[in-house]
Amino acid sequence: MDLATELAQFNLHTATPEALAAQVSAWAEQARQLQQDADLAVKQRHEIQVKDTKIAALTLELAYHKRIKFSSTSEAFTAQQRDLFDETQETDLNAMQAELEQLAPAPRAKAKPTGRKPLPADLPRIEHRHEPESCSCGACGQALVKIGEDVTEQLDVEPARFFVQRHIRSQYACRHCETITAAAIPASIIDGGLATPSLHAWVVIQKYLDHLPLYRIEQISTRHGVAISRSTLAEWIGRIGVALQPLAERLAELLKQRSVLHADETPVPQLDPGKGKTKRAYLWAYRSNNLEPGAPIVMFEFQPGRSGTHVQTFLGDWQGHLMVDDYGGYKHLFRQGITELACLAHARRKFFDLHAANKHPVAEEALQRIAELYRLEEDAKNYSIEQRQRWRAEHAKPRLDAMHLWLLQTRKTSAEGGALSRAIDYGLKRWPAILRYADSGHLPIDNNPIENAIRPIAVGKKNWLFAGSERAGKRAAAIQTLLATAKANGIEPFAWLKDTLEKLPTCPNSRLDELLPLRI
Repeated sequence: MDLATELAQFNLHTATPEALAAQVSAWAEQARQLQQDADLAVKQRHEIQVKDTKIAALTLELAYHKRIKFSSTSEAFTAQQRDLFDETQETDLNAMQAELEQLAPAPRAKAKPTGRKPLPADLPRIEHRHEPESCSCGACGQALVKIGEDVTEQLDVEPARFFVQRHIRSQYACRHCETITAAAIPASIIDGGLATPSLHAWVVIQKYLDHLPLYRIEQISTRHGVAISRSTLAEWIGRIGVALQPLAERLAELLKQRSVLHADETPVPQLDPGKGKTKRAYLWAYRSNNLEPGAPIVMFEFQPGRSGTHVQTFLGDWQGHLMVDDYGGYKHLFRQGITELACLAHARRKFFDLHAANKHPVAEEALQRIAELYRLEEDAKNYSIEQRQRWRAEHAKPRLDAMHLWLLQTRKTSAEGGALSRAIDYGLKRWPAILRYADSGHLPIDNNPIENAIRPIAVGKKNWLFAGSERAGKRAAAIQTLLATAKANGIEPFAWLKDTLEKLPTCPNSRLDELLPLRI
């Protein structure tokens, strides 16, 4: 019954003062309640309006970021910028999705397959059994019967955990001979050292694969309750580098037995103590060819400069096909019997830059022609060398010949000195070396494999800032050689290094090949 109805039914003439006061009080309370309900409704409408506005804004922002993420071209940024951009985009997208779910929770639906890779089968598994509080039916009290199990797996991690390995050697005496016998001490890279091979491997991986300076490794160990001084870490790295050097040298010997190599170089800063600043040194990189049989090998060599004499000295009397960019330091090699291979990706990059700048139609056509050549390579990736050679002769060679004729004709109408003419000239200048891969089934189309091997170094040097000396640079190059080769062979670097440091002290030189990080 509402307030108006109550007023109509109430008889003011017959009501006592007490009844009248009680009724007035009740009406006042009802009026206050109605006002509160009205205020609450206004507040709720405002909150709904604010929430709807926020949902609309988040939905629009989410759609915008998705469009940016999935429409971004592969070369809009450098590789390092693109990695950071993708990481940030993915984080933001998930954060916005979580905010939307908080604002407008949807009914929980059955989970759909995500396409996520299964967790590795070789990881140790710790089982947690979850059973009902009672084995009786809550409705009828009858005993429950087990009909199956629902298994959910979650990936877990345990941060670096330091512990002590105690080696207890019982000693036995011969009273007759007055001698003492005990088991031999396990061999170690550093005799009488504090660390196990596992800890040595952890430090090396932190420094050279995760690119952490020694002072950060010192901070990590201290945070976990173990103070390992920087000087101790430096001693370990120095001695381990010396111990691993023969393995890196052996990889260089095996690499130069291949008939096709990739080569590239990247600048690295080196400390110049006399001047109190850094100078430019170079890390030269070499890699085996993926299209030939044999385990992949990656080789790094630290040199104080970029002179072509460094690559000449490294290769020595090696003869074969060498895939490089257009740097002049390699030109002398091609006058000494080495056959030049040119990178199609470098030629493509010139047209990509032009197309990215102003959507040039000629650059777009060049990109489309090159994309067809890469699609052919993708189609033939599982072919044998003989099959790939026939495939290239039938499909790639005609397209390359047509592209060459098109470039020549287009060059006649392009402005001298313009961006288009420079892009075309780069390809025409190197055309014989670009074309060479199509006459074979084992030569690579580009130099991307070696650039991919160098990329972690290029990213890492932003962390370690500089090489402390030429010796430190050479030591880093040797260790990076081993770790990069392990990764190229699908071998987990830490597991390989730990096993190698355990075996290396007692391994004769004649059996060094057994320790190399190569997939047999």
